[in-house]
Amino acid sequence: MPKIIGDSLAEHRAETRRRLLSAFGDLLTERGYDAVRLADVATRADIGRTAIYNHFADKEAVLLAFAMDETQRYVDAIREALAEVDGPVERLQTYVRMHVALSREMHMGLGPQLYSLLSRDALLHMREHVVVVETLLRDVLEDGMKQGAFAVDDLRATTALVLACLQSRQVTHPEAADRDTAVAVTERFVLRAVGA
Repeated sequence: MPKIIGDSLAEHRAETRRRLLSAFGDLLTERGYDAVRLADVATRADIGRTAIYNHFADKEAVLLAFAMDETQRYVDAIREALAEVDGPVERLQTYVRMHVALSREMHMGLGPQLYSLLSRDALLHMREHVVVVETLLRDVLEDGMKQGAFAVDDLRATTALVLACLQSRQVTHPEAADRDTAVAVTERFVLRAVGA
């Protein structure tokens, strides 16, 4: 019988799931989605090869759970940072800085090449994650509009454009020559775009 991790079965399941998602994220970075096999995920997580099926039906299910976990960590971190600042301009600056910092350590925006491999149901589920991220930024922008700090004609389009700007590999790529300058330029660009 396999050894239980933690003090209870619930703790064991949670820790095993955490290890599986962490292993999946590492392999996703190293190899890309196509090359990740569930057996490799189980091996990397140091669990039995068939034990992964106690947690996930298939690789797509692992990906969806991974994306939800990443999204939740992202949203929690940004909400925590936003709670510490006042004023709409400072909140948007914090959002931009946090997004760039978190995108260095998380798999933000898994990419169109991956979406082409997913089922329709999985794509709909992935869209839910995008909506959570969009809503967080939209709330920051909307609050700034209400306070008169931002001049935004179309909130939905502006939210999408700011997020597209923040996805730039020049800003978020860990190899960028001068990340601090790139972040500052992006921050100024976003603030100008909303009329701040």
